[in-house]
Amino acid sequence: MKRFVSLLLVTLLVLSLTACNTASKQDTAATTPNNQTATENGGTEQKSGLPVLSPDNPVTISVWTMTNYSAPSADNKLSKLLKERLGVTINYEIIPPENADQKIGVLLAGGEYADLMGTTDLNIRLIKGGALIPLDDYLTEDKANLLYEHVKPYWNRLATDAGDGERHIYVLPNYNRYYGEIVGGTHYGASGFWIQKHVLEELGYPSLENMTLERYFQMIEEYMKKYPTIDGMPTIGFELLCAPGREWVLTNPPQYLAGHPNNGGVVVDENNVATIFADKEIAKRYYKFLNQMNAKGLIDKESFTQTNDQYLAKLATGRVLGMYDQRWAFGQAYDSLVAEGKYERTWVPTMPVYEGCTPYYADREVMNINQGYGISVSCKNPDIVVSFLNTMMSEEWQKLFNWGIEGEDYYVDENGRFYRTPEQREQQNDLVWRNKNKLEALYDNMPKIQGTYSDGNADSPGNQPEEFFDSLSDYDKNFLTSYGKKTWREFLNQPPENPIYYPCWNITLPEDAQVVSQQLTDVALQYLPKIIMADPSEFETLWAQYVSEINKVDVKVYEDAINAGIQERIKNWGN
Repeated sequence: MKRFVSLLLVTLLVLSLTACNTASKQDTAATTPNNQTATENGGTEQKSGLPVLSPDNPVTISVWTMTNYSAPSADNKLSKLLKERLGVTINYEIIPPENADQKIGVLLAGGEYADLMGTTDLNIRLIKGGALIPLDDYLTEDKANLLYEHVKPYWNRLATDAGDGERHIYVLPNYNRYYGEIVGGTHYGASGFWIQKHVLEELGYPSLENMTLERYFQMIEEYMKKYPTIDGMPTIGFELLCAPGREWVLTNPPQYLAGHPNNGGVVVDENNVATIFADKEIAKRYYKFLNQMNAKGLIDKESFTQTNDQYLAKLATGRVLGMYDQRWAFGQAYDSLVAEGKYERTWVPTMPVYEGCTPYYADREVMNINQGYGISVSCKNPDIVVSFLNTMMSEEWQKLFNWGIEGEDYYVDENGRFYRTPEQREQQNDLVWRNKNKLEALYDNMPKIQGTYSDGNADSPGNQPEEFFDSLSDYDKNFLTSYGKKTWREFLNQPPENPIYYPCWNITLPEDAQVVSQQLTDVALQYLPKIIMADPSEFETLWAQYVSEINKVDVKVYEDAINAGIQERIKNWGN
């Protein structure tokens, strides 16, 4: 095909390249080699041997992405910048995480894909299904230098076997590849038993040290008795979720309560040996306690029938006092409450543990593996898409995504520090404004600079120490001051160094282990809701049935696969 195209180009004497998946001749891009800095067309600092993106040669890139963010508005200013500076138009297909399993199956069956595929699927079905191309040939210093720098130190971690016995990089990591110093006021990857700020305010800002499940629910119960309704709606004590893709909200907590970090469905001992905990005492104790709390009316009766969207909508009402979750997962609801000025209805994390255990709710942020953007086999010109991703990794575009436009969304002081005015901070809380001024759906799965830029500024306003505190509402400033803290991170444990294999939840499992993992999830979803909602007198009988069903599953296949993954990482990730 390449020879045919070359002959055709020579015959026609036209220097042109067809843009990825373009639908018409109007979207065809004429490109030239990018062997110099393209400052006029976006100010990139890349030195790639790929096509230069130029408004003189417009291209359309189709994007399929798994994200909770919605597509930007038609008049989005960053979309306009992409077109004006680079000639790039993005066509979006947004896939909510809870619909991802079905959508991936349909895609693989059809064999037609968007140019850029943004995936967070831990079963790497797009990779093993042959939907993505290997990126190794592009990830070189003389081609896509910025992407090369992004993956170079972690090549062994990112390389994946698609089933042919060879390891290649198919997906560029979207989160937690850090540059410079790690700073920030919020640990978005941290777990916690979250509690509404107004509950703590009403109780006189009680100490959150040495937290237990008993004390956590006692605070919720006390508040509910005083405030049975919030804004005219019934107060909800504790919210649960087991929607597709979010089952871990229901199944993960026992490991934290026992002082372990998040290793998914297993706990790992001091000898680096993993075992499931679903049928162990640490799990039984948790679900028995939830059963008792349900009998008291503290758990939402709709927990096990709601979708993720319904869960987030319920949180956004401000009447949910507590839930177990990870901060990133309910960001939309949190932001919605902030946009309405209901700061007292947002939450802070607590870290209950069993007696004798030390909290390990916050880990060091782990670089995502096989989560982010890959380029599909349907893309007609991967060179253009790689050039686009490489350009987006420049500090200029990263700052546009995160800080916005200088002089419009932020300013720079005499020391070169980025800051915002109160008005600029306030507009960031407006979801409509963000839809018109930020590209969150595109950026969510994009490779990104996290940490600090070369000029010392943080990757985003929320991570700029002075800007973080100044950007808070008076309520939140007073709340933090009442606890003697400056950031939300300070409500969590200080993360120790991660074990070299960590975490187990992103170990790629062979097919037979994936089947067992799904069987364990299915058994949990079948029994745990019944166990929690049952009369306490029925708990022991139902729990015995649950354990019996787990024993029917070939758990050893799953545990052996996890342990093989642990040993492989210990062997290969030491560099």
